[in-house]
Order: sequence, then C-alpha cells, then structure tokens
Amino acid sequence: MENEAQRSASAGLDRWLADRITGLWDLLTGRPLSLYAASVLRIGYGLLYLIFLLREFPHRDEIWGPGSAWTPALAHQLFEQTGWFSVLVLSDSRAYFELCYVLALVTAALFMLGWRTRVLSALFAVVVTSFHGRAIFMTDGGDNLVLLMALYLVLTACGRRWSLDARRNRLKAARAGSAPEPVGSAFARQLRDARTTLITAVHNCGMFVIAAQVCFLYGSAGLYKVQGAFWGGGTALHYVLNLELFQPWPAISAFVDEHTLVVAVLGYLTVLLQVAFPFVLFGRLKYPVLVMLLGMHIGIAVLMGLPLFSGAMIVADAVFLPDRFYTFLPHLCRRAVRRTDSSRPWPGPAAGPGAVPVQGGPGRVPGPTHRVVLPTGRKGTMPAAEPASPGPPSTTAE
Repeated sequence: MENEAQRSASAGLDRWLADRITGLWDLLTGRPLSLYAASVLRIGYGLLYLIFLLREFPHRDEIWGPGSAWTPALAHQLFEQTGWFSVLVLSDSRAYFELCYVLALVTAALFMLGWRTRVLSALFAVVVTSFHGRAIFMTDGGDNLVLLMALYLVLTACGRRWSLDARRNRLKAARAGSAPEPVGSAFARQLRDARTTLITAVHNCGMFVIAAQVCFLYGSAGLYKVQGAFWGGGTALHYVLNLELFQPWPAISAFVDEHTLVVAVLGYLTVLLQVAFPFVLFGRLKYPVLVMLLGMHIGIAVLMGLPLFSGAMIVADAVFLPDRFYTFLPHLCRRAVRRTDSSRPWPGPAAGPGAVPVQGGPGRVPGPTHRVVLPTGRKGTMPAAEPASPGPPSTTAE
C-alpha cells in the first residue's frame, strides 16, 4: 500500500510538472504578448531620441563631432579598454559626421513610424550605440536607458501595431481578399511554422527582459536609497533641490523646498514606490503605483531638468500595461468626443448683415413691425403686411 501511494504521488507530481512545462511553453510560443506595449516602446523611444538629436543639433560638433573635447583619439583609447564601438569614429571628416547625423535623424523618424521595422530596429540600435559610445562622458546619462531599450527592441515584433508596416499588411490582406493561399510542400509549411514559433518566442523573451530590466532598475534604486542616511532622514530631496547643476528654474525649486513636510513625505514615498514596485505588478495595485511614478518622473523632468531620463522611464513603464488597456483607449477617446459634442448647444442660424426677415404675403398672418439691417449699416422699419392684399406686399425702409 505504501509503495502504491508513493507511485501515485510520484505520478501526480510528474503530471503537475508536465502541465506546468506545457503551460509555460504555450505561453512562450503560443502567441506574441504585449504587442501594443511593444509599439508604444518603439514610438516613445524613437520620438525621444529624435527630439534629443534635434535639441542637440546646434551643439552636435562639440558633443560628437570632430570638434569635440572628447577627441576621436580619446574615444579609440576608451574603446580599447571597454570593447565599445562607434561608427562616428571611422572617419575624422566633417562631411562624414554630418552625413551620419542626418542618417541618424532619418533612422529615428522611420523607426518611430514603424517603416520596415525589422531592419530599422537594428539600425536604430546601431545609431544609439554609436552616439552613446562616441561621447559617453559628454551627455547627462539620460540616454543610458534608451540604449538598453534600443538593444532589447531588436528582439521584439514592435511593428505589429500602430505602424506603417501594420497598415501595409492590412492593405495587402484587403487586396488579396478571399484568394486561396498557395499550397506548398510539407517541408515549406514546417519552415513557416518554425519561423513563426521562433519569432513569437524571441518577442516574448524580449518583452520579459524589458520588464525585468525596469523592475531591476526600480528595485536597485530603492534599495540603494534605503542605505543612505539622507533618504532615511527625509532630507535627501532638500539637498537635491538645492543643487545648482539641477536647477533649471531656481524659483520653483526654492518654492518647493520651503514646504519641508511635503519634501520629507515625497522622499519617503519615492523610496517606498521604488522598493515595492516589483512586488505589485501582479495585482490591481500596480495601476495607482504607475500613476504615482508618472507624477514622480514629471517632477524630476521639471525640477531637475532631466526630460530625457524622465521620458525614457515613463515610456518604460508602459510595458506593464496590458493590451486591453491600449485597445480601450480609442473607445474612451471617441466616447469623450461624443459626450463633448452632445453637451455643446447646437448653433442656430445666425443672421448676417443684410439679412431680411420673412415678409408677410398672401395668406400669412400679419405680424408686428420688423427691424431690417441693410448692407450699409442703416436701420429701418418694416410695416406689417396688408391683410388680403391681392399683390405682393409693399416694403419700405427709411
């Protein structure tokens, strides 16, 4: 009896493990997850880097060009130690640098729009890597997260939604109509199925890595803050607000710093949100936490003058919103527009200059005297129509 119980327990454990492995395999290869979130990441980081390059366009030579204080020779020495690479140091020619800068702008714009995303995602990663590695000490560090996400997005199918690729595929499917799919050999079908499975698995792994990266970033930042005496004492934000390097608007920083209790509460709340973030992702509590993190990043962008870093973090947080949230957004916008239109009063016909009211005629009830506005701006009176007049009414205006 004991042996039978052990065998049944062992068989039950084996079935449980087989079911879990099958479930994980189906989750990994069944369908691509978070396609809308991947598209939001593509649009967000493409737009952020495009704005970044446009903002630094007047200073491009001092940061990345031949006239930079971090010369190409110094960059080569750093590459020998770190193994980094940048296409910007392949030539010292100014024309070559300007061409690379224009191509970087075009690549960021096309990647944001989702045109040939498979190729453009790799080119966008090369652009971000090259510009980051060329002058790693010349920027504020806000592009570190953009660099990581650009590398991760190469693995994802980030052009399946809200892209020119998706629009082209819809038009192609509409033109094809109900035409029968050409039947190939069994080997060709197996190759197509294997390719689809591989793309789906790589995409899902890429999205998991992105989510894990954001969780690690928040968790490590929160745990690092906990070790500091300033964050534990609630005075860390006071010193941050008084750093001259991070004061784009000193008056606003001084105004916020005057409210010491609010500053202390915000400091403790920041640490709590960052430490707790990885543990609230599997429940409804993540939505208010994401809203509070959004407010925190907006505050960092305004008070510390780090819009690129804040924008990169806000876009990264979008990976934790499910696809049903993004599919519900258009319905919510249309409902808000309909509600606004229904609450707006319907405009009546406006009487323009020179408009003459309806005059009395045969069979019409005589009305009171009407006011007439002539094109010249003079005003006159219209006598009431004559009752039972056989001809057209006589109208006079003085």
